[in-house]
Amino acid sequence: MAYREWVGVLNQLAGTVGREESGAANAWAGTTNRSTVGALNVKAGNTMPNYRELGGVCNQLAGTTNLAPVDALNTLAGNTLP
Repeated sequence: MAYREWVGVLNQLAGTVGREESGAANAWAGTTNRSTVGALNVKAGNTMPNYRELGGVCNQLAGTTNLAPVDALNTLAGNTLP
């Protein structure tokens, strides 16, 4: 698939369309009312106080290192990086 911008790739992973950032992240994680970073940490199996920052948790989910968050999630989604 084609590379997607941040909200687009979150919606792709969640199987949703048109949700805003935290809504898509919560849908993907099966959570409600969490911040984007909070929802992604839950999805990754992290618990407080061991939450990772955005880049860290996106790379954890994707099994990558040192990628920008959007690139890590595009990799996870199977999208072609630019």
